[in-house]
Amino acid sequence: MNQKWDERYKDQEFAYGKDPNMFFKEWLPKFKSGSILMPADGEGRNGVFAARLGWKVTSFDLSVEGQSKALQLSKDNGVALEYIVGDLEQLQFERETFDAIGLVYAHFSSEKKSMFHKKLNDYLRPGGIIILEAFSKNHIHFSKLDPKVGGPKDIDMLYSKAEIIADFEDYEILVLEEEEILLNEGKYHIGKGSVIRFVGRKATNKL
Repeated sequence: MNQKWDERYKDQEFAYGKDPNMFFKEWLPKFKSGSILMPADGEGRNGVFAARLGWKVTSFDLSVEGQSKALQLSKDNGVALEYIVGDLEQLQFERETFDAIGLVYAHFSSEKKSMFHKKLNDYLRPGGIIILEAFSKNHIHFSKLDPKVGGPKDIDMLYSKAEIIADFEDYEILVLEEEEILLNEGKYHIGKGSVIRFVGRKATNKL
């Protein structure tokens, strides 16, 4: 898996562009800045955007090529981010450390998806925010019609609203919707697709 992403990110051109994801860009400024964890941050477009808003950013991904481009992008934008190369299965952070988590097209294998979501939940403080956009299960139809729109070919790696509700059951749902959108992110997300969008606030501890 590392090799796939290293191959994709080694080109000088940014695979998904340098601009942040539109949904992430819309929602992150609505919250007071703090510390944010950015899993699967790739070449850093979303982590750098968060840093530009004053967030303390910790990004990680499998690809050393992605890390190199993300750090250069952060330098070009005059901001700093911590970027770790590693797999969520092996990485460990302190419990309830982060004020927010950005999950932008962070697709995991079916047998690990819920486990990873629970692990990320442990790292988010009570009252913290998750912002998620990912391809929905209905996206499989669009990717067959137009491969340029990208996305996993395994339907079990794609998302449903029911999965989000189950994995983040103690969250106040601010947004949970499935939408058909036109993507224009670099050269790997181009065209019409179906996405799940979720913004949730983790329940505060009860006395």
